[in-house]
Amino acid sequence: MDGEVVEHRRLVLAVDGGNSKTDVALVTEDGEVLATGRAGPFAPQSEGVAAALDVVEEAVRQALAQVPLGGAPGPDRSPDAPGPDNSPNDASGPDHFPDRPTVLGRFDHVAAYLAGADLPVEEEALAHEFARRGFGPDISVRNDTFAVLRAGASGPWGVAVVCGAGINAVGVSPTGEVTRFPALGHLSGDWGGGQGIAEEALWHAARAEDGRGPATALAELCTRHFAVGTVEELILEIHFGRLDESRLHELTPGVFATAAAGDPIARSLVERQAEEITVLAEVCLRRLDLLETPTEVVLGGGILQARDPLLTALLDASFAARAPRAKILVVDVPPIVGAALNGLEHLGATDLAKARLRARYERA
Repeated sequence: MDGEVVEHRRLVLAVDGGNSKTDVALVTEDGEVLATGRAGPFAPQSEGVAAALDVVEEAVRQALAQVPLGGAPGPDRSPDAPGPDNSPNDASGPDHFPDRPTVLGRFDHVAAYLAGADLPVEEEALAHEFARRGFGPDISVRNDTFAVLRAGASGPWGVAVVCGAGINAVGVSPTGEVTRFPALGHLSGDWGGGQGIAEEALWHAARAEDGRGPATALAELCTRHFAVGTVEELILEIHFGRLDESRLHELTPGVFATAAAGDPIARSLVERQAEEITVLAEVCLRRLDLLETPTEVVLGGGILQARDPLLTALLDASFAARAPRAKILVVDVPPIVGAALNGLEHLGATDLAKARLRARYERA
């Protein structure tokens, strides 16, 4: 109808780019999740920035295929407006998105929280690529640990420690001051995460087998899990490329089980992991002058979310001794929630909208 005003609900594209998968969510400013999509790992450091963004595009196309574009008009285009090629703006399925500007460019804000964005310069490079591809006029890119923080905390500040395949931590003060780490693995002083624990377990297993170190049930764990006769055989399988070294992380649950069964070497690895998690949080709190302030410390990542009884008990004791004012929270919703909440807050969304979003994932 001539003169009719079409209400536009602003739209956030939330992105959680992880080491194992990439999730996206299309979220309106009032907290409705219109659609979601999932694609493969987000790996700019090994695959390159362009390939990593291709993965995001795949997930976005999946999401947009679920929602007619008329159901969520972009900032500069009504549902009936033609696309960039003057064709009808029809969005009934993925085949109707042949041109990148038609698929993208419809988001009022892109909130992308990404593995591999460990340094500000990497965040800038990824933000540039999002902009170059026309995702939208307003783009924020940060490390995925910030999404875990917002997913688990009651507000936009606090400390988060993520212990999954690797380990990382960030802190945000009530005034917005940020502290973080390079998170480049052993090179930057990190220890632990699933891959690190497994590599250390193999190191101890090798020394136990050849006599350089004390006996440990970790040697049997390694040979049994990978169906080899000796630890040396497993090492050679990795050395000659017949077994991908990244598969070592499969040992991690067994390391925790071996520790629980009383093996002293395995227990020492769990104790060291608890120490690393605590010290990361403690340093963040100290840098932000929050050690004496009640502060939420969000724990996320597969190892922490598994709530292993031994690790949990060690963490409780360690935090009580070193950061007694910290309020420990284990995140119970996926990181995409944190990305979306940050996006909504960027748009100035209401508390009701944020609660609506969180409820959607808490019910899932």
